[in-house]
Amino acid sequence: MEKGSWCIVILTRSLRQSLREIRPGRNDKIMRMVKTPKNPITIGATDAIANATDGANAASQQAAENAQSVLNFADHFLIAMPSILDPIFGGSVVYLCEHNADGALGLIINKPTDMTMDTLFERIDLQLEISAGGGALDKQPVMFGGPVQVERGFVLHAPPGPYSSMIKVGSGVALTTSKDVLEAVGSGTGPGQFLVSLGCAGWGAGQLEDEIARNGWLTVAATPAIIFDTPVEARFSAALKLLGVDPVMLSGQAGHA
Repeated sequence: MEKGSWCIVILTRSLRQSLREIRPGRNDKIMRMVKTPKNPITIGATDAIANATDGANAASQQAAENAQSVLNFADHFLIAMPSILDPIFGGSVVYLCEHNADGALGLIINKPTDMTMDTLFERIDLQLEISAGGGALDKQPVMFGGPVQVERGFVLHAPPGPYSSMIKVGSGVALTTSKDVLEAVGSGTGPGQFLVSLGCAGWGAGQLEDEIARNGWLTVAATPAIIFDTPVEARFSAALKLLGVDPVMLSGQAGHA
């Protein structure tokens, strides 16, 4: 594990229940999509694309790669359509942090766990200064970011800062997995806005594009206000309103934006 990174070995009750409900094989498939390299926030490719055995296969493969290179939904919300019945992703809003030809990585932002910040800080041996959060920080919920690496912490925050494992995503939002960001939060010197998650969501090469093409997700440019300022229970409808969509009118046959 990277120096300064942090993990929660004991899963909360809601995480254990969520993972038990994943369809057989789905979690294994997602785990194969995302490596755990030296920099834990960088996603790796899945199995190398097999060499084409004839001209037709080669042309088809090149066309698929070209299509993937055009799409980049980093700094976008993925809004689950009613056709997604998966207990993890159904009704979810995912903030995409990386998206390229190798795959995609994001965090679910509207599914809280039963763990609060004070419990999290206790488990990773950090001191949380309650005054830093105006008396409310200690009871702020830790989110369930997705079924990949559920023992690892991911922090979305604004503005970016001098943290050891951080990537800038967009809209002034950054993603950090190193413990130093939480040390700063605990002492009252951290980023002004943040969301702490356990686990992340991952897609292999071409998988997310396929799910979008099959009307699994709506996509819309993200706004930090929904991540940091909107109540958890209102984030799904707030994300839909960015598209001018009424949740009541949403159906599994609607197209993607």
